Amino acid sequence: MAEETDLQSLVTRMREIAGSARVRVAQAGDAQAVEDLRIALLGKKSELSGLLRLMGGLPAEQRPEAGKAANEAKQEISDALEARRSAFAADERRRRLAQETLDVTLPGRPVPMGRRHPLTQTCDEIIAIFTELGFEVASGPDLEDEFHNFEALNIPANHPARDMQDTFYLAEGGVLRTHTSPVQIRSMQSRRPPLAVIAPGRVYRCDADLTHSPMFTQIEGLMVDEDVRMSDLKGILERLIHRYFGEDRPYRLRPSFFPFTEPSAEVDILWHKDSGEDVWLEVLGAGMVHPAVLENVGYDSQRLSGFAFGLGVERFAMLKYGIPNIRLFYENDLRFLRQF
Repeated sequence: MAEETDLQSLVTRMREIAGSARVRVAQAGDAQAVEDLRIALLGKKSELSGLLRLMGGLPAEQRPEAGKAANEAKQEISDALEARRSAFAADERRRRLAQETLDVTLPGRPVPMGRRHPLTQTCDEIIAIFTELGFEVASGPDLEDEFHNFEALNIPANHPARDMQDTFYLAEGGVLRTHTSPVQIRSMQSRRPPLAVIAPGRVYRCDADLTHSPMFTQIEGLMVDEDVRMSDLKGILERLIHRYFGEDRPYRLRPSFFPFTEPSAEVDILWHKDSGEDVWLEVLGAGMVHPAVLENVGYDSQRLSGFAFGLGVERFAMLKYGIPNIRLFYENDLRFLRQF
């Protein structure tokens, strides 16, 4: 009878603990209080855990009933804790949603749009001018051999003009192209006249200061056909200057020298400085294609003639927008780039 009383007392106490736990859990004020109750009611030092240890003193036939009562008490307490924990979590979600309500009628935050680099814009603008005049865009490799970069352009190995180019020579042979004129040579080698191409691209020279960079962008043009004259070149360049810098921009052709053109000229534009002084600034070189260059690509220099020109894209952009330092184009300073 004592054994039955011990079992009955154990089961009764377990049920009392579960009932008391439901009340205590329902009174918990926050999620942390629920967690503290979980430890107090189900932890190793809890009263329920102590009762479970007493089950070992019961007769073997009574232990299943005691175990069933223990499991029911633990499950009841766990369910109460989980329900209270879920209630607090739901209250927290509602509170956050009330604080973080999204007003879909408000305008969205503006996302700054990416835009083309000022050099790309300038290059595209110049290319558009020439394509309207019937020129095609041609391209070629940045790594060139000396024939295409120099010799085919009437610049032999001992020519002093090679010193003017400030060339990057490569140890394994070849050079980084010093101009995009090799693209003109390759175009003439692969095609027959009439020919009108422009060659935009990066070029490389050992030169660096406020107005020069060891890498810069160049656009060169070439036209070859029968009866091409210097006046044709002048008309093309006048169209370029007036379209890019404005119809009222004065310009002049000044005699110059280039080994691949004869006669040769440089084009200057009149620039009004901030100091109030008007100065002539050189913007490009040009001239009639030298007969030797035509012969080097297998053209008949007695029947064909042509003109060529070359301009620096950075120089055009600097003059148009009043940029004092060429390095600004390559520093990727957003304060500078956003102006374009």
